[in-house]
Amino acid sequence: MAVLVALGAFLMTLAGGWTAQRVTDRRHLVLGLAGGLMLGVVGLDLLPEALDAAGTEVYGVPAALLLFVAGFLLAHLVERLLAVRQAAHGAERHDGRTPEVGLTAAAAMVGHSAMDGVAIGAAFQVDGGMGTAVALAVIAHDFADGFNTYTITSLYGNARRKALTMLFADAAAPVAGALSTTFITIPEQLLGGYLGFFGGALLYLAAAEILPEAHHDHPARSTVLCTIAGAAFIWLVVGLAG
Repeated sequence: MAVLVALGAFLMTLAGGWTAQRVTDRRHLVLGLAGGLMLGVVGLDLLPEALDAAGTEVYGVPAALLLFVAGFLLAHLVERLLAVRQAAHGAERHDGRTPEVGLTAAAAMVGHSAMDGVAIGAAFQVDGGMGTAVALAVIAHDFADGFNTYTITSLYGNARRKALTMLFADAAAPVAGALSTTFITIPEQLLGGYLGFFGGALLYLAAAEILPEAHHDHPARSTVLCTIAGAAFIWLVVGLAG
């Protein structure tokens, strides 16, 4: 059952990526929506789950929040180091951005989607009702994952072929994750730490890259409204799943 449900997530991820491709003539709106979706996923989905799962504290601060900050800082550091390395070797850049950063970010999205599949499988192991609830949440927000994976890979100047490759990898990841639960069980605290870390990296990309780019050429109110709509969509998904 978990694998069959994960196939639904596969299709929804592809639908999100297809949507991102089809609206290239409204690029600023696409980026505004992607930024809102990413913000909503981090603040309304990943962080609450991370805080619940990784309940330990380190010097009075929840471990999940420390890893959240670490993820943010590491994303910034990786981007700067790659940019310096590319400049030193005279490599091609796209609007001041290095394609490797986009591929790294997309790879992180693939890892997150695999964890979604693990969550589906683990929930079905506990209870059928819980598995259904988790599955609905994952399938709904995998549309956003597919949308964001294609958008961020393309934003950094990667060819369409690479963007599609990362999109298909992101779509297949929940299926692989669900299959893995028949063999392994991930400790809850480790999963919570991962979610916090990934949330920090995702927030950096949304705040420092996606949203500024969305308003660079088209500082329109419609772009802001798309960002708000993206965050509101994730809120709706989380609310329905709860």
